[in-house]
Amino acid sequence: MRLLFIGDIVGRPGRQAVMGFVQRKRREWDLDVIVANGENAAAGAGITTTIAAELHSAGIDALTLGDHCWDQRGFANEIDSIPYICRPYNLPKQCPGADHLIVPVGEHKLGVVTLLGQTFMKLKSDNPFNAVSGLLRELRKQTDFIFVEMHAEATSEKVAMGWFLDGQVAAVIGTHTHVPTADGRCLPRGTAYLTDAGMSGPYASVLGRDIGAVTLAAQDGLPRRFEVAENDVRISGCVLDLDPKSGLCTKFEQVFEEV
Repeated sequence: MRLLFIGDIVGRPGRQAVMGFVQRKRREWDLDVIVANGENAAAGAGITTTIAAELHSAGIDALTLGDHCWDQRGFANEIDSIPYICRPYNLPKQCPGADHLIVPVGEHKLGVVTLLGQTFMKLKSDNPFNAVSGLLRELRKQTDFIFVEMHAEATSEKVAMGWFLDGQVAAVIGTHTHVPTADGRCLPRGTAYLTDAGMSGPYASVLGRDIGAVTLAAQDGLPRRFEVAENDVRISGCVLDLDPKSGLCTKFEQVFEEV
């Protein structure tokens, strides 16, 4: 099975680029399933039901969220109606929304889980290492592959999770910091790993936001609105070849393309 993961989609520029990209690449790259992080898809902060539907209609099979999952007003009341989107698994259990997904892919099933890091993150969450172990036992009974997204600020948390789950899941791919890292590979026991997939959006920016506003705020500390930038739009992520017999990764390829 061939899986494409797309890093954090940022604002309208990112959405438009990603929708065209997945429509072109599904056939060209012989993709079986596409997963994307959509937590910055609405003006750079959160997602809406309408935007989620647009991305899904364009060909994204599963959408994940992170610490910005509740940024758009009213979305917490709507998330339960969207069957192809999940919020982080280790948020408090009373939070709305699916805490993981099981995605049919031909004759196979893919489990999709996002874990929220705890270092420098504002949302309340349980320890991701303790939280994920019980879930994996259940998902192995229901799925052929398990894809884990580690949405965290601290590099150390992501690296530790990769080694912690090596050989137990198909992939541990990091998101959140919007800067693609160069350490993508298959770990010794067969789990694909990448510290950060990077963002899909405007790279002539500061993490997707207007350069001038961010640099002024860095100088004087005054509050400003950080609009989403527009130029040098790129798609960032990775393509994984997964073995149905083992449920692990046989080939890792990083994606970083100008649009």
